Amino acid sequence: MHTALPIHDALAPLIAALHTHGRAVLQAPPGAGKTTVVPLAMLEAGLTTGRILMLEPRRLAARAAAERMADTMGEPMGQTVGYRIRGDSKVSAKTRIEVVTEGILTRMIQSDPGLAGVGAVIFDEFHERSLNADLGLALCLEIAGALRDDLILLAMSATLDAEPVAALMGDGIPVITSEGRSYPVDLRWLDAPLPKTARMEEACADLVVQALGETQGGVLVFLPGEGEIRRVEALLSKRLPAGCAIRPLFGAMDFAAQRAAIAPVAPGQGRKIVLATSIAETSLTIEDIRVVVDAGRSRRARFDPGAGMSRLVTERVTRAEATQRAGRAGRVAPGVCYRLWTRGEEGALAAYPPAEIEAADLSALALELALWGATPDQLAFLTPPNAGVYAEAQALLQMLGALDSTNRITAHGRTLAALPLHPRLAHMLALAGRQAEPLAALLADRDPLPRGAPVDLTLRIEAITDLRRYNDTRPHPANRAAVERIKAEAKRLAAGAGDGSTGKIGLAEMAALAYPDRIGQRRKGDAARFILSGGKGAVLDDHDPLAGTRLIVATDLDGNPREARIRQATAISEGALRGLFADQIGWIELCEWSRRERRVIARRQERFGALVLDDRTWSDAPADMVARAMLDGVQDLGLSPSPAAQRFRARVALGRKGGLDLPDMSDAALMDGLGDWLLPHLTGVRSAADWKTFDLLPPLRAMLDWDRQQALDRAAPSHFTTPLGRNIPIDYDGETPAIELRLQEMFGQTTHPTVAGQPLRVTLLSPAGRPVQTTMDIPGFWDSSYADVRRDMRGRYPRHPWPDNPREADPTLRAKPRGT
Repeated sequence: MHTALPIHDALAPLIAALHTHGRAVLQAPPGAGKTTVVPLAMLEAGLTTGRILMLEPRRLAARAAAERMADTMGEPMGQTVGYRIRGDSKVSAKTRIEVVTEGILTRMIQSDPGLAGVGAVIFDEFHERSLNADLGLALCLEIAGALRDDLILLAMSATLDAEPVAALMGDGIPVITSEGRSYPVDLRWLDAPLPKTARMEEACADLVVQALGETQGGVLVFLPGEGEIRRVEALLSKRLPAGCAIRPLFGAMDFAAQRAAIAPVAPGQGRKIVLATSIAETSLTIEDIRVVVDAGRSRRARFDPGAGMSRLVTERVTRAEATQRAGRAGRVAPGVCYRLWTRGEEGALAAYPPAEIEAADLSALALELALWGATPDQLAFLTPPNAGVYAEAQALLQMLGALDSTNRITAHGRTLAALPLHPRLAHMLALAGRQAEPLAALLADRDPLPRGAPVDLTLRIEAITDLRRYNDTRPHPANRAAVERIKAEAKRLAAGAGDGSTGKIGLAEMAALAYPDRIGQRRKGDAARFILSGGKGAVLDDHDPLAGTRLIVATDLDGNPREARIRQATAISEGALRGLFADQIGWIELCEWSRRERRVIARRQERFGALVLDDRTWSDAPADMVARAMLDGVQDLGLSPSPAAQRFRARVALGRKGGLDLPDMSDAALMDGLGDWLLPHLTGVRSAADWKTFDLLPPLRAMLDWDRQQALDRAAPSHFTTPLGRNIPIDYDGETPAIELRLQEMFGQTTHPTVAGQPLRVTLLSPAGRPVQTTMDIPGFWDSSYADVRRDMRGRYPRHPWPDNPREADPTLRAKPRGT
């Protein structure tokens, strides 16, 4: 601790704040020295007699920080300073500072809620907002509040707004700021945007070559993942000046290779080009770097509903990440940062990356909280989990048997929580035992076969068990590094896997245990399309060997919400499916409307989820079930009222307008209430043809009781009685009620007919049934226009009466006898 670093100026107020409050937030930029100086300062100040735990988001950073502190103290690793990460640890009874990855803390808390022997917990790089860090802080705050008021908590951040974190940790919690020290960085952008057809790796390699020609010192190149690193490495291998050395750096590498990437170049060895993922953004100090080349892409976890797990997706870098990356060029001297985008494109970048809790699968979080016995609203989360996504996670855990119907953890759930796997894979491993170790490791990692390989999961297992068969001469060579990594992970899983309860089962059955909602059944008539047991659709390439298979288990899908593309799958037999899920397979009886066949279909089906294993006609389906299914048909087909039914609805509408207490018979109201007024009348109706002949008038009339029917008849009668005593339907569809009748039938009518106090619109017809006059004043017509009509009509229809005085003439529909 003799070398002066920017963080040293903040140590005194930080130690004082921790002495006084027991909690604090430290804000210090990258390069300030907080990761390796603060834990040692806390130990030296005697803040606690217990161990100091420091959380790091990455394994490489955890080991590198522990090594740096141990070296500062002049001790071997595992003495005063140690580390513990997944699959490796260096600690002893003497260890006072223990650097751990974030998931380790959760396991420690679940095993010992009091954190016995731990005096302080430091959350380093909290601005990265990993899900485990958010959960770890929430749990530590509850422990400190309920069990351990002596537990010291410190959140350290490089770019995060510190005030909300301090407020989360309690009232009056101080924020200590270290100004840091950085050298100026010359930012250089592209002159024009990359063409849409340009390959990012080729453009990045060109930019690296340009940077080497224009600058001095080591070069740090930021790329999204291992695949891009390997491709850029291959592109650069024949283009670099003499003396340049390429050093890949990504999380899946072995530690020796990672150390080589961050170690300084020996004198006389030339320049170092480090091709790194976001692992190099923070925490690590990479020696000799003076130049940064930023490809502008970042790979982060996003919940993929199609895969049912979190997947790494490649996205544009955010402005905060770009600033962080550029700062790596100015850690020890003035530097240069080349950006693979234009200055104008920078404005379209998002400000900050999302917190993992906003984008990730929450099933592991839901399992941990159930094990803890709390709900999200009972803990202090800086960003609460989305309620809908959290409910989906709980539903998955219930399906796996990890939670009961009240979302309380089960004994099986406790077993799953103890395994270092996604709950799906932990469920598979817990039931299938050691035989599932290779598959669990494979499904937890990326596909070892290249894009375009057949989807068959068997090929991946063969690559792990016999890599020699998958050398570079095969059509689909396996990625050797990925295979070795998966095999190593399988060995680590062996320590936690039991014998299982399923006995000896095959690959497909093991996959089905992890993905019971991803068992697919081929759709009739289409060899490459499947319906999944969870209800979604999925599709295979037509030429894939598994296309045409009746039943499959899809272990990886692209997440398309309408019809996901299958990326990995294996065939499964119906016998295997029945053997695994016998208690979930059962017969159901259903009546449903078929839009395709335009009729009610009554079937008895044996189902597993959305899969139909057996299908039979249900010939004696109860009439009430058929009628209820037909309601869906009516919703599909729409109302088709007869003229009489339409007149009745129009009368009711007029009565309502006049103040009568009558039901709403508009199309919208009738469709909304089909089950109330129509269902009792649908007996025997089960097809579009039946519905076409169905008379709506009786069920519509049944909506009115006797008193309302009488009131309607008085206010809006259905018929007008002519002077001949004949009843003519009144048309209520227009703005004014109307009738049509022969002119001679109105002889003797001295007043104009009315309905509900308003005159009827009367259309008078010729003997041939053609309109000759429309009037709303019969007496006025007799006095005025009738004479002109009589003069015209008597010549056309001489055998019909055309009296001079129609008021006193007898109404008639008869013609004069011939010859008169």
